[in-house]
Amino acid sequence: MASYRLGVRVGNWLEEEVAEEERLRDFIRKREQGQLLGQRLARLQESVFKKVELSVSSDGFVHFGDTVLLMNPDKKSSKEREPEISGDVTLAVDMDEISLYSDEPLQISRGLSAVKSVDPMGRNAFCIVSVDGSAVGEPLRYGQNFLIGTKGGISDKMFYLASDHKTFREFAKKSRLQKVFLTAELSYLTFWQAKPLDPQLRLEYEGYPVPTETKIIITHCYTNRNLAIPRTFCVWSYFGREFEVICHNYLDSHKVEEDQNHWEIITGNPGPEDGTMLERPEALPEGYKNE
Repeated sequence: MASYRLGVRVGNWLEEEVAEEERLRDFIRKREQGQLLGQRLARLQESVFKKVELSVSSDGFVHFGDTVLLMNPDKKSSKEREPEISGDVTLAVDMDEISLYSDEPLQISRGLSAVKSVDPMGRNAFCIVSVDGSAVGEPLRYGQNFLIGTKGGISDKMFYLASDHKTFREFAKKSRLQKVFLTAELSYLTFWQAKPLDPQLRLEYEGYPVPTETKIIITHCYTNRNLAIPRTFCVWSYFGREFEVICHNYLDSHKVEEDQNHWEIITGNPGPEDGTMLERPEALPEGYKNE
């Protein structure tokens, strides 16, 4: 029986050759269409981390149509908190990782998280939207219903912050409390209100404009639960380790909301420095020299 020579092909050589050619053609097609995983990741990072210009408030109040950051401030010293959970955090949207591996356009997921970044970008920029017909540019007032919308930096459609009562099947993954999510459908589940920090002043301040860069409480109208970041529950996303966002009332012994429920609406810096109002230098008295 004759032995095989070096040039003899054995096995399913024809099927393997055809499959290899098909994989090469598929690779070239995806590369030309920009659908390779590396290309999609590059576009994703370019979109969600793209710098966003926040709205500038000329009167110090929040207005409908403003693009803002929603920040949970941390005024405690580093000794009072662990370094991993200290610092200011902002509300941000998550990305749908499944869409990274498909040929469909990139999509934002319905989840949210809090990130340790106060730089305005596609992920953490939100828009204040009216629900009662108030015109763009009118101030948002305490006790007035409003929507919190976002496009996440990659979507053409506006998604709105929403919440609903906790059930046996629907709850936050880590804390198992009332979850917060994004939805494209407008309903009472997407309605929110801003309240002053001091409970004794809420009735008196109702109807007054909401100031920027001031601690407030953001309450979900349907469930009467406050937007919160407990910082003790972390979630892992495509962008790394972040904090879970929920709706829950954290109250002290005097029935006053604690730090987890404190929020500030951050606007843009009107000065030549750009950025946010957090980066604006403090005004000094006339004639005072800062040495």
